[in-house]
Amino acid sequence: MSEELSPTEANEAIAVPYPDFKAGLPVGRYRVIVNPQKAYRFVVHRLFIKGVSVPMIGIGMALAISGYVVCVVCLGAVGLGLRQLVKSQAPKILLHLALNNAKIYYDTIEYEIMEVRAAQD
Repeated sequence: MSEELSPTEANEAIAVPYPDFKAGLPVGRYRVIVNPQKAYRFVVHRLFIKGVSVPMIGIGMALAISGYVVCVVCLGAVGLGLRQLVKSQAPKILLHLALNNAKIYYDTIEYEIMEVRAAQD
């Protein structure tokens, strides 16, 4: 017998164990709400984006002083583009990380970056 949720119960965050989340999300059993600002900060920290993009921009500046303009444009574009790409795609990246790693899933729930709700039929 299936138990139906009232509209207010379906809109509340629920505690879902990781194996159930991993199995239920692809089939539509759960809805995920992600805070984009917190997701961006979490993804940048977790994937060490600043540690990659800042040296690329710095190397580009050193090459600019040396006269290698084409390399400057390429490294600068990659360094700045990486951060913008992560900023625009942070919720999707976070969801991918949470689906593949239980620790990240529990961290995002604990820090209120992501919340899981029951899907409404």
